[in-house]
Amino acid sequence: MTHVEDELTSQPECWTRAAARAPEHDGALPAPGERVAIVGCGTSYFMAQAVAALREGSGQGETDAFAASEFPYGRSYDRVVALTRSGTTTEVLELLGELRGRARTTAITADPGTPVVDAADDLVVLDFADERSVVQTRFATTALTLLRAHLGLHTDAVVADARTALRAPLPQGLVDCSQFTFLGRGWTVGLANEAGLKMREASLAWTEAYPAMEYRHGPISVTTHGTATWMLGEAPDGLPEQVRDTGALWVAGGLDPLAELVRVQRLAVAVAAARGLDPDRPRHLTRSVILAP
Repeated sequence: MTHVEDELTSQPECWTRAAARAPEHDGALPAPGERVAIVGCGTSYFMAQAVAALREGSGQGETDAFAASEFPYGRSYDRVVALTRSGTTTEVLELLGELRGRARTTAITADPGTPVVDAADDLVVLDFADERSVVQTRFATTALTLLRAHLGLHTDAVVADARTALRAPLPQGLVDCSQFTFLGRGWTVGLANEAGLKMREASLAWTEAYPAMEYRHGPISVTTHGTATWMLGEAPDGLPEQVRDTGALWVAGGLDPLAELVRVQRLAVAVAAARGLDPDRPRHLTRSVILAP
């Protein structure tokens, strides 16, 4: 078993622990009414997109998501939350340094022995969700679970769905597809973006991701036999039928969208195996991007 396989199968337990600990971190996490920005790089950026949509959609305050390298310093925020598994990513550390004294900052990380400990005002450590793999799975989803629980949006049903996602077989023919498109709505747009990234990182697959209602505005033109179109969350009316009419395989997301992401992680590993690739050694990638001064 690869590191990534071992880590992705532990997600139900990690989510349970994170949800139980959420009240301990109330003081470090955004309070209702605060104007908040959530930042990250790569997978963490896509988790930031999901959290921002969840928080604002639940009426708890204006919330934006940015890649750490694209943060708009001219805007004012009450708190900036940085998601960083390694605690060493250059863009995140530079951003936190620039914000010192200008906005309250919180870092959510897996490693308490890294520079982010001194860079942020508040710290949340999810060391039980740390990973050996380059390809992120459990840390990202555990951080999102922590924040869902903090927002009052996590239930035990999410964990149950994750166990189902690990147990149930993948749809027949999915591994043999040559192109994968992931769709989301609202907070699941970030999950769709992350699903596409997982497939690219682990299996070098041709993947795309879009807000579901945007799929009709051009992207559906490349959909054909050999394409899998996977919906994370509830599909817009009529879209499944339109996709099937192209000859593509439509995959309906019947589980909680975060559990659906677990299914995608499994698919990425399965496609990598089918192509003779090692998902623990993704091409051109390292566990953390640390840039020379």
